[in-house]
Amino acid sequence: MYLRPYKKADAETILSWCEDETVFRKWTSDRYDSYPITQDDMNYKYFDCNGDCEEQDNFYPMTACDDSGIVGHFILRYVEGNHRKLRIGFVIVDNKKRGRGYGTKMIRLAVDYAFRIAGAELVTIGVFENNRSAYYCYKSAGFKEVCSGKKEVCELFGEKWSIVELEYHKREYLLTD
Repeated sequence: MYLRPYKKADAETILSWCEDETVFRKWTSDRYDSYPITQDDMNYKYFDCNGDCEEQDNFYPMTACDDSGIVGHFILRYVEGNHRKLRIGFVIVDNKKRGRGYGTKMIRLAVDYAFRIAGAELVTIGVFENNRSAYYCYKSAGFKEVCSGKKEVCELFGEKWSIVELEYHKREYLLTD
């Protein structure tokens, strides 16, 4: 598996993995007003709106590939304005590849990129409590749950979905390297 920058043509494949609105919302949260979205909607947000990031040069959509083609997707964005803390988001894996370690491998590549290429000292990721497979994927990749007081909550489908925050410190990464 390898990573490359996201291309506009990737949207068709990535969106095909959203078999229903629940999968779509676990992937995008409340970042889109409607479901389903089109390839143009996705590319508009990514390229014309800079992923809704205020700072320029702060939004990096990535695509994971193997010999079969596109197998996963995520975005990276710096947070707190200092280019030392990167956040992984919009994580999705081809639904035909789930349960086979593709997600863990992709997230490990993302972490490696964050620390070795992007110069981050800390990588964070959030996951809905009701997305246990993603939670265990991130834990398997080396993330540790952040024990903070109040959890962020999104209201989706008339329900409150709590977000679990996880992080990975560069010093811990270097110990496993």
